[in-house]
Amino acid sequence: MATTNDHPGERAAADPVKLIGIRETPLSVDEVFGAVGDDASGGTALFVGTVRNHDGGTDVDRLGYSCHPSAEAEMRRIAEKVVAEYPVRALAALHRVGDLEVGDLAVVVAVSCPHRGEAFDACRKLIDDLKHEVPIWKHQTFSDGTEEWVGA
Repeated sequence: MATTNDHPGERAAADPVKLIGIRETPLSVDEVFGAVGDDASGGTALFVGTVRNHDGGTDVDRLGYSCHPSAEAEMRRIAEKVVAEYPVRALAALHRVGDLEVGDLAVVVAVSCPHRGEAFDACRKLIDDLKHEVPIWKHQTFSDGTEEWVGA
């Protein structure tokens, strides 16, 4: 009799990277969530990064994201690294560039895996590595008139 680990649904999908992109238009949680739907997945983890109204004790009015031309390729490289480490059935990641207001979606990532723990771990690895390794820079404008570049 086969064990549960022998079932094909317990393994990573053959081509799990479903959606990767840098967008100048508003992001859709529904689009990202829909991209990672998979009948063999028992867990889907979704992370949504939004523009908050403060940073470091100072009120933020707005911010802008810009990126290096290689940013999307770097996102894909990181996605491939995550799918090599976890049994990912489907993965999606979108990041916005341009001018954003408080409350706007800046990044949306999702990962589906056979089990919830794997999905949580893979999603966290994905967003953490994207934040640290992809050449995307944030320019914050504070309410007191000062500005700051983050990640530059």
